[in-house]
Amino acid sequence: MRPFWIRSGLALLDVDEHGGLHPSDAFLRAYLARGELAPVDESCAAERALHARLHEAPRRAVDASEIEAIADPDVRENWRLFLRHRDRLLASPNLQAAYVATFADAQSRGRIDVPPLFVEQLAQIIVHHMLADCEDGLMLRVAELWFREQRVALEGGRVVLADRETVEARAAGSAGGSLGRLLAQASIGSNIDLEVLDASNADAYFGRDERHDYAVEIGHGRPGAQRLCELIRRWVGHLLGIDVRVASVAAIDDSRWRWHVGLDAQSSVLLDKLYRGEGLEPDEHRRLLLLMRLDFERLQDQDPRVAAKPVYLAVAADESGVLRMKPQNLLFNLPLQSH
Repeated sequence: MRPFWIRSGLALLDVDEHGGLHPSDAFLRAYLARGELAPVDESCAAERALHARLHEAPRRAVDASEIEAIADPDVRENWRLFLRHRDRLLASPNLQAAYVATFADAQSRGRIDVPPLFVEQLAQIIVHHMLADCEDGLMLRVAELWFREQRVALEGGRVVLADRETVEARAAGSAGGSLGRLLAQASIGSNIDLEVLDASNADAYFGRDERHDYAVEIGHGRPGAQRLCELIRRWVGHLLGIDVRVASVAAIDDSRWRWHVGLDAQSSVLLDKLYRGEGLEPDEHRRLLLLMRLDFERLQDQDPRVAAKPVYLAVAADESGVLRMKPQNLLFNLPLQSH
């Protein structure tokens, strides 16, 4: 077994006999070392005292007065956000349940109450746990969609994704090589020359896994698309306990289309338009990157109103050429049997 993503935080978690992940004190202390919470020269005495107390006992209750005593209002808000996140982690049966609860609470309140960075970290940890024994670098590169935004390039019918942060950092630094020229403009790019990870060179991912400097192709029929479908299958099974089949499709030609789920905000809008029979503008067609079909293995898991009917999935780029995947949509928007 080859290591990867060693900085994800998975190594700081305990695992129970059912595969549930549980935060250790070391995991909670890792949050305290982040720049948003670690004291700096300008930190007041109250901030330093709170940090020291939590470093000594990361699970201790924190009174509201301890937060209010901090002089800097931005620092006070950082502490409130962290403590809300920490308390949800500690109150949940496991980290997977805390991830689901974060979005369940957001649905009921109309907004998410933790920073996206925390949510992305949980998604990475869960995917890391799911794929801990994975020896397929292409699968791991595709899994980065769960927690890292991607720049999209379209060329000759190919759909190629590259890590947004890496692309923009290298472009800003005028780095040499193809990635230094990749999609620096805020639009879906073309005519690019990338170092693309595929089935033939997937082993090269190991050792470069945290550099995020490989692109990946996810068009219909490509190995990357197959890995994405497999990862969706495993994600649904791991977090919902439901067995499904997922495959990419070239188009949706289904007069009995009943249900669909966009895996990002853009694809949700585009699938809604297709479902209503409105058609898409040429630019919208270009931004619709991949269509998939999900089928339930057991009909009893599916809402009887759509039983035996497939669920269509999609991923799409926004108008600036960025894919921001929302894997949580698979947890809340599938037509599941109510219990």
